Amino acid sequence: MTETYKVLVSDQLSDAGLAPLQNADGIDVVVKTDLTPEQLIAEIPQYHALLVRSSTQVTKDVLVAGKRLLVVARAGVGVDNIDLAAATQAGVIVVNAPTGNVVAAAEHTVAMLMALARNIPQADSHVRQGQWKRSRFMGVEVRDKVLGTVGLGRVAQEVVERAKGLGMRVIAHDPYVTADYAAQRGVTMMSVDDLLAQADFITFHVPLNETTRHMISSDQFAQMKPGVRILNVARGGVIDEDALAAAITSGHVAGAALDVFEEEPLGRESPLRKLSQVVLTPHLGGSTVEAQEKVAVDVALQVLDVLEGRPARYAVNAPILPPKALDFLIPYIDLAERMGRFLRQMNTQGIDRLEVTAHGSLADHNIDYIVAAGIKGVLANVVEDRVNMINARLLAERRGMEVMERKIHHHQHDHYDNMLTLRATSGEEQRTVRGAIFNGVPNLVAIDDLWVEFPAEGHLLLTSHRDRPGIIGRVGTLLGQSDVNISFMHVGRQGPRGQSIMVLGTDEPIPTTVEDVLSEIDDIRWIRAVYL
Repeated sequence: MTETYKVLVSDQLSDAGLAPLQNADGIDVVVKTDLTPEQLIAEIPQYHALLVRSSTQVTKDVLVAGKRLLVVARAGVGVDNIDLAAATQAGVIVVNAPTGNVVAAAEHTVAMLMALARNIPQADSHVRQGQWKRSRFMGVEVRDKVLGTVGLGRVAQEVVERAKGLGMRVIAHDPYVTADYAAQRGVTMMSVDDLLAQADFITFHVPLNETTRHMISSDQFAQMKPGVRILNVARGGVIDEDALAAAITSGHVAGAALDVFEEEPLGRESPLRKLSQVVLTPHLGGSTVEAQEKVAVDVALQVLDVLEGRPARYAVNAPILPPKALDFLIPYIDLAERMGRFLRQMNTQGIDRLEVTAHGSLADHNIDYIVAAGIKGVLANVVEDRVNMINARLLAERRGMEVMERKIHHHQHDHYDNMLTLRATSGEEQRTVRGAIFNGVPNLVAIDDLWVEFPAEGHLLLTSHRDRPGIIGRVGTLLGQSDVNISFMHVGRQGPRGQSIMVLGTDEPIPTTVEDVLSEIDDIRWIRAVYL
């Protein structure tokens, strides 16, 4: 890192988990918890990254105030406390830790299931009050009971594994999971209506959004079998709490075990507080020493990635790619941005259309990051907004730039297993640049219709000219007379005496006065100085 980045930790996070940031060069970590919204807005302008758990509310006002913010990291799965639309608008990457507390949340779900089945919290309170009326706390066995899970993601799959160990039969509803995938895990998929009618215990493992908010209310409780028990260690708001309280009061629902609520902390007047059949915990699903350390490490490493210019593995407002695919794509993301910068400097007017083409096996991958990187290269230093992988397409659309994405699975050229092509159109003018990766290094391999290989870095001088004796010598002489040292030279041409392109790498920038003199040389069509 060439500059010092400031990171604000506004919720309590594991010290061990923050170690990757605290031990990194160029990172200044500041821990300030329990900030009021006003204090956070006043504090955030000086920071490049913000790390939170569930307490801090990252609102639009916070994101607008965070002029330097590059990334907001949530040490956990849910990002309900972060305004994702505002973050994307501001070009702020939002990352989370979707795998760090999976086991903790699953174990808490099973613990709640057993506590609910055997009335453990109520019995504990009873004994502490000096009483011993055992008949009040008759429980039920979970063996041979039906567990219905709404959602079959990571946490739910861990719950399923443990429930099967307890001898339960598991049914599930999840529109994004195939019956074959579920069957491999010993789960029977069905409609949500069938699940509600058959399950003895129902657990929820879905995100909170407009589709899932109050997905379980009075009508759904009426569909359930009498004596059903409800579990929620996922998101408050999925269950209509008033309807749940009414169903328990009527005796139709035997009880519930809840770790999450629509309003947190749970309101003092909530009817759930008054029901002895309800087990309540204060959002403890991910609260284990191991989970808190793991989620903190996960987001700390992603913050480092973002600050060092790499894609984050779990960016919520960007495509999520498998680690192996991301590792493969990272060099091409860098290449695409350099190619975009190259086109911006080559074009004499604003770019109306950008076409990004992936060739070879590169075309087998999701290239959203590559396209965004190309846009970033074109727009950076042109628009006032900060351009990054998150808001690149949005900013291109606002400037009226049409962005096209193409994939060609066969190899375009014998020398390149994988290749990128960026083509920019500006009115009647069109420029094309092609690039490839050689031993991990980004190279440009063709300009317009001429093949010429050179490293995509440093100061470059390009000339388009007719292939005539003496032109290369005259250019070199003029640069030498101007004390500009040439580090390399590459030439591509259609054929002897035909159209040619020359690329010179120089140790110093080319003075504008030298460009003007060089452009006067006979047979030179155009000349461009480019810095990558």
